[in-house]
Amino acid sequence: MQKLLTALLASATAALILTASPHAALAQSRIKDIVSIEGVRSNQLVGYGLVVGLNGTGDSVRNSPFTRQSLEGMMERQGVNIRGANLNTKNVAAVMVTAELPPFATPGSRVDVAVSAMGDAKSLLGGTLLVTALQGADGEVYAVSQGSVQTGSVSASGGSGSSVTRGVPTAGRIASGGVVERETGFDLASMPVVRLTLRNPDFTTAQRVAAAINQTYPDSAMAENGTVVAVRAPGAYGMAGFLSRVENLPVQVDAPAKVIIDEVNGVIVMGEAVRVSTVAIAQGNLTVSVQENPMVSQPEPFSRGGQTVVVPQSQVTVEEETGRRMHIVNGGASLSTLVNGLNALGVSPRDMISILQAIKAAGALQADIEVM
Repeated sequence: MQKLLTALLASATAALILTASPHAALAQSRIKDIVSIEGVRSNQLVGYGLVVGLNGTGDSVRNSPFTRQSLEGMMERQGVNIRGANLNTKNVAAVMVTAELPPFATPGSRVDVAVSAMGDAKSLLGGTLLVTALQGADGEVYAVSQGSVQTGSVSASGGSGSSVTRGVPTAGRIASGGVVERETGFDLASMPVVRLTLRNPDFTTAQRVAAAINQTYPDSAMAENGTVVAVRAPGAYGMAGFLSRVENLPVQVDAPAKVIIDEVNGVIVMGEAVRVSTVAIAQGNLTVSVQENPMVSQPEPFSRGGQTVVVPQSQVTVEEETGRRMHIVNGGASLSTLVNGLNALGVSPRDMISILQAIKAAGALQADIEVM
């Protein structure tokens, strides 16, 4: 008897948990996945340099004056004067070097760099980038790059002009080819307040983020608007340690009702919050086919003045789909009900685009339609 009561109690408890689970089953995201920290970002760097060691696939010096000037300036810095000389080398190419400086990068750390040809070079395969300073938007040098260029491409040509190219041989990368020489100067530890920026602005989500933080760390967060949530680290934590705890808190993300339509590719994406009022839908296609069957008419044998002519024969058919009745979608229908109702019509994605636009025009679709 005792075992039976225990089993019944366990079953009742399990049933209670299942009935209370819909709210717990709602999808939640970590704060770190939906926000970015103001000021914690990467910076773009760019520089101009020379790639040498190419197997006759570099710039034509006569057609690329910037390559000639750069080559002359580089040789002068090495103590060799070649100004006025007849340069006909094709083993050098002028390139633009780009890199991304990660946040909190310290001097001595390495970054990947991308190298792209500027002139009429045919390939950078096997080339070596000479020391190139990488500057930020403020004109200051933050990194220096050098190394062998890896293109990952294949290019071959024949004497008759035929060629085979796989990939882009005029662009490549140098893994860990840049050395950071200067910090950006962003001091997170000394900031009393840090602002979290939502990647998808929404007032409801911003309030939920602030509430989730305040529930664990009281009076430490405030939603300034639908995009920014300002947080203040408690006295027991540093800003970096506080943010590491905050970014792992779960939050239920809210999103506006929106329908995204890509008419070119026939793609439809609808959000969970999309609702539709009571509406009746019918869809049918009218197809007109024109078939041409030209026939040749020849004169009788030994006839005078007869000519062979082509006589066109056209056959026009009209087909209209029948048997599709009006389908009613009840008001307040959820996303799954709306999709099932549209699928019941048996329409293609492109026809469904027209139906959704017609429902919106009728005022029955409670969502914004965004056409890409």
